[in-house]
Amino acid sequence: MRISYLSSFRIVVLATAIIFNSCTEKPDPVDYVDPFIGTDFFGHTFPGPSLPNAMVHLSPDTHTRGWTYAAGYLYRDSSIMGFSHTHWSGVGMVNGGEVLLMPVINKAQVTTPGSPENPDEGYRSRFDPAEETASPGYYSVLLTDYNIKVELTTTHRVGFHRYTFPESKFSQIVLDLGHQLGENTSDEPSELVITGNNRIEGTKSNSGGKLYFVAEFSKPFHYYGTFDNDYKTPESGESTFPYKNAEKGRNIGAFLCFNTAENEEILVKVGISYVSIDGASKNLAAEIPGWNFDRVRADARDIWNDELSRITIRGGTEDQKQIFYTAMYRSLLAQYISQDVDGKYLGADNEIHTADGFNFYGSFSCWDTYRSQHPLMTLIAEDHVNDYIKSIEAKTREFGWLPAQHFLNVFGEAMVGDHLVPVIVDAYRKGFRDYDAEFLFQAMRRKALEKPSPPIPSDLGRSGLEYYMNLGYTPVDRVPESVPNTLELAYDDWCIAQLAKELGKTEDYELFTTRAQYYRNLWHEETQFMRPRLENGEWLEALNGREQGIVTDGDLSYYKYFDPLLVGRRPHRHFTESNAWQYIWSVKHDVQGLIDLFGGKGEFIDKLDTFFTMSPTITPPKYVGVVGTIGQYVHGNQPSHHVAYFYNYAGQPWKTQSLVRQVMDQMYKTGPGGLCGNEDMGSLSSWYVLSALGFYSVTPGDPVYVIGSPLFEEVSINLTSGDEFTVRANNNSSENRYIQSASLNGEPFTRTWISHQEITDGGVLTFEMGPEPNKNWGSSPRDIPPSMSRR
Repeated sequence: MRISYLSSFRIVVLATAIIFNSCTEKPDPVDYVDPFIGTDFFGHTFPGPSLPNAMVHLSPDTHTRGWTYAAGYLYRDSSIMGFSHTHWSGVGMVNGGEVLLMPVINKAQVTTPGSPENPDEGYRSRFDPAEETASPGYYSVLLTDYNIKVELTTTHRVGFHRYTFPESKFSQIVLDLGHQLGENTSDEPSELVITGNNRIEGTKSNSGGKLYFVAEFSKPFHYYGTFDNDYKTPESGESTFPYKNAEKGRNIGAFLCFNTAENEEILVKVGISYVSIDGASKNLAAEIPGWNFDRVRADARDIWNDELSRITIRGGTEDQKQIFYTAMYRSLLAQYISQDVDGKYLGADNEIHTADGFNFYGSFSCWDTYRSQHPLMTLIAEDHVNDYIKSIEAKTREFGWLPAQHFLNVFGEAMVGDHLVPVIVDAYRKGFRDYDAEFLFQAMRRKALEKPSPPIPSDLGRSGLEYYMNLGYTPVDRVPESVPNTLELAYDDWCIAQLAKELGKTEDYELFTTRAQYYRNLWHEETQFMRPRLENGEWLEALNGREQGIVTDGDLSYYKYFDPLLVGRRPHRHFTESNAWQYIWSVKHDVQGLIDLFGGKGEFIDKLDTFFTMSPTITPPKYVGVVGTIGQYVHGNQPSHHVAYFYNYAGQPWKTQSLVRQVMDQMYKTGPGGLCGNEDMGSLSSWYVLSALGFYSVTPGDPVYVIGSPLFEEVSINLTSGDEFTVRANNNSSENRYIQSASLNGEPFTRTWISHQEITDGGVLTFEMGPEPNKNWGSSPRDIPPSMSRR
């Protein structure tokens, strides 16, 4: 089994005594983190080192093809292809893996990795699981085919490798620019130049644009050369070119040869940039000017420990501490800077700009992160929140349009909704306002009212906007995934209304508040579901025992009949990665309005109870995202994440308390299989962190959190203001999960929600816990969380 700090406490402490000072000291928060959590099943996390908000994410790759390898690594694999510098944390897309290095011992030049089934046919190596370790800012593994020890650490923009070789005249390092996670659809070639006897620079072209790099080696090359795996010379039948110092093509690379003594170390520093080779060179020189690997590693550990120390915990089991701090680690890992040390970045207009006084973040996986990751950052990474919004402002100015979810400069409305809107509004309403809010409001308003004009592609507008505006919903026979599209846009419009109110724009507030009620137009009273509706106003027919079919109308296709248990497949599905049971609750901004549609609290609670207790089975075909189930509740995917907290709105908070604990206990574990679904850039992890604190952001854009059941005896958030907010749970345990009473700063507290301001003002929220529900606490109408129909 791989070694992490807690899974092999004595081994790791003794091996790293210089860094950790003494094995008798109390572990720091960083010592609880296990980067292997989520590297098996569908977590799609990577174990390699990085820093919070970094550009470099250096990690081993074991495979490059297939959804399972979205992060390039699977814990159960037995061989490694090499170590590349870009990875996304837990996403469902297969992308990244740029600039791969692999140390080898070869008598012949091998320029392809070989297969997992036969590593010997390429430079791939088997590895010893007992010699694989990971901690924040550090990764190490023994490549058993070559007896080479690999160690990795990073700064924000530079990857640092240390390879310990055996004695050999055939020691090599392969640099493979053809390596890519997923398919590379770019027509642009990659390039490299060997500029001296220990330096290579170049450009990796991929589907997302260009990545520039500079690599420096601690030892001069004995031999060197390039390769092009798309070409074999007719004379030799080989793809290699000894002593050639430049190469250009799609699947090119370089081989660097050394004579090494026993246990000789060769170090490699790789700076990257999305701007230029000069930018990569400046990044390298500024962040790692020397060759002290251990110092960089220690600095990385200190950075992580400082960030993780923003929350301190008391009580709980060792496993719970490991899960919590690993979840916090993943949450802080999720946002990626894209600017160089001189502030330059590639803008959304594909021009070079300079971030003046802020860090520029180039990617926003906002369909995932708006729900919990961004709200968590407003509590534990307050010094970064304004930079997130400034980055969105910069992108919007340069692009001429407010984007939705995107990675680097690949823009597209791939997921329903317009969810940079809640990211902005949530930050604004929590007091983060160091940006041009008026400009961003106008950009939101424009996107909500009109389609983009050339040169902005029309498909970057809100999906089905004309139908949404004219009909009050998006019809299934005109718009893909029409039901969640309507529900998500209604929520986004509610967010715009809140910002309009803050800015004193009464007419806009009224307009978007009206549109925020459009979710009602898909409510089907007889079945009590949000149901697909046709353009002519009729409801899509129910399946009623018939064979399901597919209707095709031009480029659009959709399932012919409504089946509340059907998730289905793109492009035919009615709901986004969910079914009608799972999406009925996506009215986060107006839970009281949803309760009213059901006919009252009793009917609403009955439906919730059924949702959490019915069979998890869905109508075929099965869907990979239906994982982490409690009834039809799916914790492995984002649309269900808030639903356990809905009992608070109906006056039965004890059910929320029980379910939230059940999810934390059942869906989060130690070890590589510890995540029940895609990590999705911190969304699964941030749910856990917030819920373990004792509350959750049900409605981002509303600066309140809904109370659940705190996991630890005591948790303190160390705010950047210097204040401290503490959640204390007396008599807390796995059995004592029910709130008996509460107080805030010594005063009785019966609300099942708390405001962001109350938290950031500092203080102590105290709960008295017990083994049985107190059905009087938090059940009064005055204690219920606010929603649009009930402020």
